[in-house]
Amino acid sequence: MNRDNDKGKILIKRSLILGLGEFLMFMVIIARLYYLQVYQADRYQTLADENRISTRLLIPPRGVIYDRNQVVLASNQQNFQALIVAEQTTNVQETLDAFKKIMPLSEAEEERIKKDLRKNRSFVPIKIKDNLTWEEVSKIQLNAPDLPGIIIDEGLTRYYPFGEELFHVLGYVSSVSSNDVKDDPLLEIPGFKIGKSGIEKLDEKKLRGRGGTLKLEVNAYGRVMKEIEKNEGVLGERVDLTIDARLQKMAYELLGEESGGVVLIDVHTGEILALASAPSYDPNRLVQGLSTKEWNELTKNERRPLTNKVVSEHYSPGSTFKMVVALAALEAGVIRPETRFFCAGKMFLGDHAFHCWKHSGHGYLDVVQALQHSCDIYFYETAQKVGIEKIAEMARRLGLGKKIGIGIAQESPGLIPDKAWKKRRFRGARGVWQQGETLISGIGQGYILTTPLQLVTMTARLVNGGYEVTPTFTKVDDADRKPLNKIKISSTYLDLIKEGMFSVVNVPGGTAYGSRFNYHGQMMGGKTGTTQVKRITMKERQSGIIKDKDLPWRLRSHALFVGYAPHDNPKYAVAVLVEHGGGGSSVAAPIASKLLQEAIKLDPTKQTVE
Repeated sequence: MNRDNDKGKILIKRSLILGLGEFLMFMVIIARLYYLQVYQADRYQTLADENRISTRLLIPPRGVIYDRNQVVLASNQQNFQALIVAEQTTNVQETLDAFKKIMPLSEAEEERIKKDLRKNRSFVPIKIKDNLTWEEVSKIQLNAPDLPGIIIDEGLTRYYPFGEELFHVLGYVSSVSSNDVKDDPLLEIPGFKIGKSGIEKLDEKKLRGRGGTLKLEVNAYGRVMKEIEKNEGVLGERVDLTIDARLQKMAYELLGEESGGVVLIDVHTGEILALASAPSYDPNRLVQGLSTKEWNELTKNERRPLTNKVVSEHYSPGSTFKMVVALAALEAGVIRPETRFFCAGKMFLGDHAFHCWKHSGHGYLDVVQALQHSCDIYFYETAQKVGIEKIAEMARRLGLGKKIGIGIAQESPGLIPDKAWKKRRFRGARGVWQQGETLISGIGQGYILTTPLQLVTMTARLVNGGYEVTPTFTKVDDADRKPLNKIKISSTYLDLIKEGMFSVVNVPGGTAYGSRFNYHGQMMGGKTGTTQVKRITMKERQSGIIKDKDLPWRLRSHALFVGYAPHDNPKYAVAVLVEHGGGGSSVAAPIASKLLQEAIKLDPTKQTVE
């Protein structure tokens, strides 16, 4: 009996323990449920929403670029593109074949479409073709029954109304590449475009804007069920340039079929009014994307349409450098304004002859006359007296031999050589500077290299009173403009150089006399330059030098001209380079003359009724 009672007590005890365990377990579950459903409710609601709601970044409209007169240079325009949704057609290939009958697709395009279709889910729209015209959109819509799965989408694309005329200033936008710095979530959006060159790249952060957001409800497979909320992005900032679209257009048109560059600036502010490089390319085509064949044709073109010749290429300055040599000699006191040298057509250094471009010689000339006639012998003599060190020092003070820093292209620093440079550049005896190298430096040849941008800077500093003006695309209000540093050069000598440049254009016998103008009393000054590409041998001098026009294009001389206007009160400076164009007087000077006249006519502060 006692044994039965003991067993009953044990059962009761076990039941109580089991019941207590179940109760405790139940309380743990209740507590956990409370923790999850009440205490952690917000967190799990957020996680649930993240699974249910897809948030996407929206590409903001890019900022608009204007010229100095509020003319639009780069904007955004409506863009229609054809997309295909694989799940909405029973046979993707048949749909693409039907599309090609309406609108051709290249092999590269078709391969890209198939690649995108393989990478993405069947309900994701894949781009077939963009930048469609209204006519093309209408044609697709008219044939919609035969194009299952094809839809038309509308967006924005970058548009450059001046096309190739402003390509080397504005640059272009294109899709983000693996080499671009991913400093913004926007750059991760497929198809997002950023500035690749020019102002578009320089002011990318300002122009880009801030992205908006689009909240979509999606199912477990990622398919969009409905739109929940849409917040538009912030338009990119506007950018105002110093460019005058009218002068820019004229500068590009004046180059015509030539290969070269033109740059026009305000001599007091450095504001760039026109900067054209030719040949060029329509940036709208680059925005749309080029085929491999088209890109190879561009990069292999010997006239380098993608290269900014004003900024990125350097050339021997030729006779446009003679003002530097004259100033260096005047400041050093080795010549005076009245100093005259005799030109017999050639001079000797040891047994080596140095020739003037005028074989019969110019006779006796002073510095103004030497500039007017561009006498080589005068500047050989002058360079020999002053030496390369003082020539190089003056050149650098005038802005040569270093980058200007306008930021729109990979800029060439050019080269102003001196004895130390040559010693670093060459070893042993080759590193010793020779006197003959000083002579040819006197006429802007030899090792000296400059860009048209540097030459226009030099010209502006020569005629604005000797102030260190620097070219810029940024317009600065007079109230915010900082005073310019003044170069320590005698104003008397600067006036003398200016007189020589005036004589080049306006006195009979001047090398640019044929390009002179007198617009209501306003005239220009300048200096021609012709730099040889092909070395003239002694045999050729004896048998007859072949004329440029009879040589292959790549062997012809470069034509240069630097100028300013109006002469009495300079406002504009210009530099013109025509690659393999022949003579600076016959090719480059007329371009500068027409552009300077137009600048005077358009100047709002000097409007004159004819």
